[in-house]
Amino acid sequence: MNRVFFGDCRDTMRTLIADGVRVQCCVTSPPYFGLRDYGHPGQLGLEKTPAEFVAALVEVFGLVRELLADDGVCWLNLGDSYNGYMANQRGTGLEEGRQHSRKYIEPGAGLRTSSVKNKDLIGIPWRVAFALQEAGWYLRQDIIWHKPNPMPESVTDRCTKAHEYLFLLAKSERYFWDAAAMQERSTGALAGNVTQQRVPGERDGQNANIRNGLTAYAERQRSKRDSFKRDDSKRAEVIPGQTVGTHRPDREESDWDTGMRNRRSVWTVPTVPYSGAHFATFPPSLIEPCILAGSRTGDVVLDPFFGSGTTGQVAQALGRQWIGCELNPEYAPLQRARTAQAALAI
Repeated sequence: MNRVFFGDCRDTMRTLIADGVRVQCCVTSPPYFGLRDYGHPGQLGLEKTPAEFVAALVEVFGLVRELLADDGVCWLNLGDSYNGYMANQRGTGLEEGRQHSRKYIEPGAGLRTSSVKNKDLIGIPWRVAFALQEAGWYLRQDIIWHKPNPMPESVTDRCTKAHEYLFLLAKSERYFWDAAAMQERSTGALAGNVTQQRVPGERDGQNANIRNGLTAYAERQRSKRDSFKRDDSKRAEVIPGQTVGTHRPDREESDWDTGMRNRRSVWTVPTVPYSGAHFATFPPSLIEPCILAGSRTGDVVLDPFFGSGTTGQVAQALGRQWIGCELNPEYAPLQRARTAQAALAI
């Protein structure tokens, strides 16, 4: 545990499976299709067609599934690609994906494919998600990772892309899930509602009322539930110990937490520069809720595309163990530096 295995992640995972290793959670981001040349033999992402790329990831995550505990989950972050993008936009920088090297893929290096037209958005994340579903995974949810500080683009015939997908996959129909650990603050409790709702020319007091009204809305909803609360004493027959309605028997109907709520499926997480690497890394705040919801303290978290080691860093800070797989040994100093940190400020 708590180590990186260098080499092809498929070979590493086969060895771990044979040794009887099991993990509770996987959080990872594979190389994106056709966006960067890592400069390393055997790398994923440079397949000639989307179908070949999808097939390679199905193989990888088939091994992840074998490593997972029966109630384990996998979080998969994957960005999209445009057909022929590098051939058309060479030298202007990439619009998404990790920059694992400064080496651009040469035009005509297998990026073009007859299955989609030039300039088409290929739809890689969903192609992979549906293929994994067909392979036996439970595709539980698509999370939208909204980036408030996206990479600038020079395109003039479409919008600047400011999101990626984070898929929640489960090995079994029933799986471990700690919803309370990944709750978010409710709308009425969020700081900044005044500025978000501010109308030019209005006084500060009026804007404060808007903010307070959001919290008051939750209170009104609670009051409505109270008004419809059933009175068991008026029933002709009341069975002792039996509750009425669908609310939890150990909680009054009006006992609702208006400060926190179940996390929504759009996560606004800024990208965070990491001075130790020349490529984009996972923001720790994106990984933290995944690990909190998908594992317990002491569980093992896997990342088959370990990169600079952010998954290990966050898992370790949250009291979990971790296993990383990485093809490029040049990242070892970055990984050691990140996983040497005893605590993480998120």
